[in-house]
Amino acid sequence: MARKRADYRPRIADAELAELLAASGAVLVEGARAVGKTATAMQASASHVLLDLDLDAQRMTSIDPAAVLTGDTPRLLDEWQLAPEVWNHVRRAVDERSGRGQFILTGSAVPADDVTRHTGAGRFTRLRMRPMSLFESGHSTGGISLRGLLDGEPQRGHATPVPIAQLAERIAVGGWPAHLGSSAAPAMRVNRGYLDDIRRTDISRLDGRSRDPARVGRLLQSLARNLATPVSVAKLAADVGGNGTAMKADTAAGYLDALERLMVVEHQPAWSPHLRSRTTQRSTPVRHFVDPSLAVAALGGRASPATLAADLGFFGFLFESMVIRDLRIYAQAADAEVFHYREKDGLEVDAVVEAADGRWAAFEIKLGDRWVDDGARNLRRLARRMANSDHGPPAALAVIVPSGYGFAHGGTEAGVIPIHALGP
Repeated sequence: MARKRADYRPRIADAELAELLAASGAVLVEGARAVGKTATAMQASASHVLLDLDLDAQRMTSIDPAAVLTGDTPRLLDEWQLAPEVWNHVRRAVDERSGRGQFILTGSAVPADDVTRHTGAGRFTRLRMRPMSLFESGHSTGGISLRGLLDGEPQRGHATPVPIAQLAERIAVGGWPAHLGSSAAPAMRVNRGYLDDIRRTDISRLDGRSRDPARVGRLLQSLARNLATPVSVAKLAADVGGNGTAMKADTAAGYLDALERLMVVEHQPAWSPHLRSRTTQRSTPVRHFVDPSLAVAALGGRASPATLAADLGFFGFLFESMVIRDLRIYAQAADAEVFHYREKDGLEVDAVVEAADGRWAAFEIKLGDRWVDDGARNLRRLARRMANSDHGPPAALAVIVPSGYGFAHGGTEAGVIPIHALGP
C-alpha cells in the first residue's frame, strides 16, 4: 500500500484528482519539480513505484513492464518520463482492464512528441499542478470564491492588512510546499539552486540536446526583468545575446519551449473574443514563471525582500504574477482558464477568467488602493467592448489588491478583492 503522510497539507488538486480518477482509466499529474505532485498522488494511490529513485524499476519497464504495472490500484508511477516506454504499456493495460482509476502517472517534464504518439485519448486525463496558492498555504482566508464569482454570486471578504515587507517576503519564498514555515533567506537560496539545476542539467536532459547554461541563465534573467509583460521573443533574444554575441530568435524560442516543457515557465495566452467592431487585439502571451519566486531567484543573491519592496514598479509585476498563479489554480478547479486582454488602442486588462461554458470574469491587479479607480475604468471599458461580442456581459469584474475589505456584486459593477481573501 502507498504510504499516506500524516503531515500532508490538503491541496485544491486533491478533489480534482479524485474526480478524474472516477472518470478515466489513468490520470497524468504534471507540474514543475517540487510542486508536490508525488505527495498529492500518494494520498490517492493504493500502491506505487518511484521511477526517479528505483533504477531497477526503470530497467524493468523495458524488460517486463507488466511487473512495474502490477499492484493495487490506483497504482502510482512517479516521474514516468524517466522510462517513457511505460506510457504505451499503461495505455494498453487500461484497455485490457476496462476499469477506471487504474493508474496515476506523475511527471515534471513533457517528453518529446514521439514519446506519446499514442495520445491516450479516452484513457488518460491530465491534471496540472502548480506551487501552492495563498489559500493552500494558509495565507488567504478564501472568503471570496472564484467559482462563486463566475456563478455571478455576490461576494464579500476581508483580509488583514499585509505590510509591503511581509508581502515581498511571501513572494520571494514562493508557494513551494517544502518552504512552508521557512524564513526568506534559506528558501531563496534553495530557489536559486533550483534554477541553477534547471540551466545546468534539466534543460539539456529534457531531450538530450545541449544548451549553453550561461545563455539559459541570461534568458531566465531576461524573463525575470520582463515578468508579467508581453515581451517578444526577438527582444528576449537580443537581451540574451548581448556583448556582440547575438542569439537568433528561433534559438531563443527553442529555449523558451524547453522551459515550458519543464513547466517552470507558463505564459499567459491572449483572450480573443469575436468582436463585431474593428478593434485589433494583441496576441503575444504575457510571460510568467510558474511561481514569481523564480523571477526573484533569477535575479541572483542581490535580490531580497527589502530591495524588492524598495522598487515598487518591479514589485507590482511580481505581485501581478503571484495573483495570476493563484487565479490559475482556482480557475482550473472551476473548469476555467486564465487569459490576458490587450488591444492596439491601449486597453489592457490583466486577467480574464473564462469557464468552459463561456461565462467570464475580468480582473485588474493593483498594488494599492490609489490605482483601484484606474483598474475599475479599464474593466468597465472591457465590459462595454464585450457588448459587441459573442461573449455577453461579465459574471463579475473586480480589481485585485493585497489586502483590506473586498466585495463583488456581479455583472458590470467593478468590485475590489484582496488576494489574501480570494480562494477557489
